[in-house]
Amino acid sequence: MARVNHDDPYLWLEDVDGEQALAWVAERNAETEAELTAEPGFDAFADRLREVLDAVDRIPYTTRRGPYLYNFWQDAEHVRGVWRRTTLEQYRKDAPEWETLLDVDALAAAEDEKWVWAGARVRRPDHDRALVCLSRDGGDATVVREFDLEARAFVAGGFTVPEAKTSIGWIDADTVFVGTDHGPGSLTDAGYPRTVRRWRRGTPLAEAPTVFEGEAADVSAWAWHDATPGYERSFVGRSLDFFRSETHLLTDGDRLVRIEVPEDAEVYAHRRHLIVTLKSPWLGHPAGALLAFGFDAFLAGDRTAEVLFAPDERTALAGHSWTRHHLILETMRDVSTRIEVLTPREEGGWSRAPLADVPPLSAVSVTDTDPDVSDEYFLDVSGFLQPSTLTRGTVGGDTEILRQAPARFDTTGLSVEQAFAVSDDGTRVPYFVIGPDRSAGAAPGPTLLYGYGGFEVSLTPSYAALTGRGWLETGGTYVIANIRGGGEYGPGWHQAALGAHRHKAFEDFAAVARDLVARGITTPQRLGAAGGSNGGLLMGAMLTRYPELFGAIVCQVPLLDMVRFHKLLAGASWIAEYGDPDDEADLPHLRDLSPYHRLTAGAPYPPVLLTTSTRDDRVHPGHARKAAARLRELGHPVLFHENTGGGHAGATDNAQAARNKALMYTFLRKHLGS
Repeated sequence: MARVNHDDPYLWLEDVDGEQALAWVAERNAETEAELTAEPGFDAFADRLREVLDAVDRIPYTTRRGPYLYNFWQDAEHVRGVWRRTTLEQYRKDAPEWETLLDVDALAAAEDEKWVWAGARVRRPDHDRALVCLSRDGGDATVVREFDLEARAFVAGGFTVPEAKTSIGWIDADTVFVGTDHGPGSLTDAGYPRTVRRWRRGTPLAEAPTVFEGEAADVSAWAWHDATPGYERSFVGRSLDFFRSETHLLTDGDRLVRIEVPEDAEVYAHRRHLIVTLKSPWLGHPAGALLAFGFDAFLAGDRTAEVLFAPDERTALAGHSWTRHHLILETMRDVSTRIEVLTPREEGGWSRAPLADVPPLSAVSVTDTDPDVSDEYFLDVSGFLQPSTLTRGTVGGDTEILRQAPARFDTTGLSVEQAFAVSDDGTRVPYFVIGPDRSAGAAPGPTLLYGYGGFEVSLTPSYAALTGRGWLETGGTYVIANIRGGGEYGPGWHQAALGAHRHKAFEDFAAVARDLVARGITTPQRLGAAGGSNGGLLMGAMLTRYPELFGAIVCQVPLLDMVRFHKLLAGASWIAEYGDPDDEADLPHLRDLSPYHRLTAGAPYPPVLLTTSTRDDRVHPGHARKAAARLRELGHPVLFHENTGGGHAGATDNAQAARNKALMYTFLRKHLGS
């Protein structure tokens, strides 16, 4: 069976920077801009959305590193952004004094490069140096430079790594673990590091000794040094695929000691504990459980676990964070968050207590803790119509509200409800509806249905200011579908839509669409759908499998050619999610679910807007380009828009992000009404 149709007339669109491809992109962009920006009030609409992103009274979320709270900030004055820090005393003020560490706009201007901030790794426990990562125009690949936090300058002759999808982390003041592109054979098939080296200051990177090596078919190899005083340990490992990995303790003489847990489990050490999150049953414990072992006892063969969380059919683990003496546990029950604090007892076992009350249909998240020193935590609570409130507290002590975000859109007459649709196989699928209060019997109106359904990603309640201002204020209804493939009900909810079962996620989304019509919230002609990345694959499925359910579809940075996805950029890393096109057993279902290969003439496709980025080095822009070209050839209504920069996020600054949203909402209003 042929793997690839080499007669495909649009394979040339996979040439990211090819002259012919870029000329085609420019033509399509011009068509889209001409049609959508010509709508009355477009520029004012985009400016109003940008006001939300540039607002100076946004909450500046921080990360504690020693005595300072660090923040990265973008606004109208700082387009590319500034990395800055302040003290807690200052942060409590309405207008804190910030110390600027790195001005990315100034750096970009000085070096004539479109630098985009990609994070920094601050060295523990002294917090005096950082490994700063910078992306060229938003791609995943970064350059790494050592930064002196006291001098507020890059270190001359310091650790520097050329552009690559690098992993790097501190061991001590003069040593790092690094995985990067060393030339042929050093990367996996997915384009990530295959080897890990221990690099000493002042020595050539090429001469740094290799301490661990994975296989070409792996996703990546990695290393991490735990600098917790009294518990200094190094770990190395390999990600066999997106969901399976091996972890080893790196001991004297670089001897490897395997941490013997299931390959699909997540595992890490914290002080005297070994923490394991299960994705499949093990030792009599169910998938989705969170377990604690004694680290030394586990290495000695003891498999006695303390159960920190056990799921049920409606409740799943959402996350957990350590303070100095406690574990803060976040769980979801029917996709609404709950939070409690667990404390290990010296005599064994753990005590439990609630940490905070969370309003119904809301979400709570721990934004930061200080596990090295204190029991401080920062907690963010928000809902679909409830702006964020940031609280600081100490476990067992007082709490204080540090910030409350102002409302960004008018919620008068709006309500939130959760409902359940029934999928083709009888599964109950939850979804949230945010829009006009229907208690008085509102008429069906324009509705936007959003979904993702993959990689165990959960869609939880949050305050979406751009959606509120750009869609809800104009009379629209916004719906979030918690379909299978996500993590809303734990590993089983995700695994139900893996590989050849991917159609379950598609059926769930279609079931929600039908339920919205059956309940009188909207009509097929006034129902739009949107999704990006894996959600873009979902949109391609809606277009080709259920076109009669929708009046318009927005498909962002999508996967659409599921026969060639593993050949393009990071695509090989997603084989565990979808299947392997080079495997005779997987190719039939991949071809069947591939939206690109299902496109036909004469089908009743609704209008579609396809968006991508030239600098997306994760999901290849060729997916969107080829689908747009094929749709045009077949005579279907399609608009295409490709930013030259932005990476997988599609935008590198607030102005572009606002404009992207304006294009989307204008397209939807044009076809669904307002």
